[in-house]
Amino acid sequence: MKTSRLSFAILAAAVLAPAPAPAADVYAVDKVHSDVGFQIRHFVSKVRGRFTDYEGTIVADRAKPDASSVELTIKAASIDTGNENRDKDLRSANFFEVEKYPEITFKSRRITPRGGDRYDVTGTLTMHGVSKEVTLPVTFLGFVSTGRMGDRAGFETAVTLNRKDFGIVWNRVLDTGGTMLGDDVLVSINVEAAKRPPASPPASGEQERE
Repeated sequence: MKTSRLSFAILAAAVLAPAPAPAADVYAVDKVHSDVGFQIRHFVSKVRGRFTDYEGTIVADRAKPDASSVELTIKAASIDTGNENRDKDLRSANFFEVEKYPEITFKSRRITPRGGDRYDVTGTLTMHGVSKEVTLPVTFLGFVSTGRMGDRAGFETAVTLNRKDFGIVWNRVLDTGGTMLGDDVLVSINVEAAKRPPASPPASGEQERE
C-alpha cells in the first residue's frame, strides 16, 4: 500500500509540475536566398553594391521575442559594385582597408517589439575598426515549413549610416562645389534563414566531465 501511494505521489508531481519552456530556435542565414546591399550618392545619382560573403545566426524565441538575438559577420573584401577598379579602390586605404579590418560585424544587445511584425534590434556595429551602437528597424516576414528544405524564417531591414562615423571619410571636392560622394549610406538587408536541427544529446558515457 505504501508503495502504491508513493508511486501515485510521484506520478502526480510529474503531471502537475510546470512544463519546461521550449528552447529557442537557432537559424543560420542562407546566403543563396539573402542579400546585403547598400547605395550611396555619386555626383547626382546613386551607386549600388552588395557584399557577397557573410554569415549570420538568429536565435529566435517566439514566446519571448525580446530574448532573441542576432549576430552577423561580413567579409569586407567581398564588396561588389559591378566595377573591378572601383571595388579595388573600396578595398584600399581610401575606404574599407580590408587587409587591416577584414570583417564588419553586428551583435545585438536588445530587441524591442514595436507592434505587429516590427522590431527594433539594437546592437554594436563594428566597421573599419570603429564600434557604434546602431538600431535596425526589422520587419519579420514569417516562418514556413518547407519540407525538404526544412523550416525557414524571413527578415528585412534598411538603415541609413553616416560613413564618417566609422572613419571612412575619403571624398573629392568638385570645382563647381559639392562633393563626389555622399556621406549617408543606405544599407538594406534581406534574410532568409534556415533552422538548425537541435543538438543531439551526448551518447551514454560521453557526457562532459565537470
